[in-house]
Amino acid sequence: MELPNNKKIILFDGICNLCNGAVTFIIKHDKKDIFRFASLQSEFGKKLVQDRGMNPEELDSIILIEPGVAYYRKSTAALEIARDLSGGYSLLKNFLFIPESLRDGIYNFIAKNRYKWYGKKESCMIPTPELKAKFLD
Repeated sequence: MELPNNKKIILFDGICNLCNGAVTFIIKHDKKDIFRFASLQSEFGKKLVQDRGMNPEELDSIILIEPGVAYYRKSTAALEIARDLSGGYSLLKNFLFIPESLRDGIYNFIAKNRYKWYGKKESCMIPTPELKAKFLD
């Protein structure tokens, strides 16, 4: 499995409306073209998760992978993603000083309720032809 050079990979829940909205938001504010995306449900996403010693069937969080550097989950992933976004969102990285257990507690509460609050799709989102290059298969 070939990972793109100099790109950070975001794994997301492809059937979650909140998660799909977050991906759209990230794409809009990714002015430096830093991120590539794959759903946790895709074979590619499952392989990346397994390669990092996690069970793809037990995940309900966003994962950010910096190939050859590190990977981040939950609130840390969200804040690390914000670090690279345009429009002042990089200032959110300052919340990394809050203990991860507290940040992840809030994250877990939202993740647990995301389908109830925002709904879910029957299948993963299909990117438009213009955005297809940002998604990994």
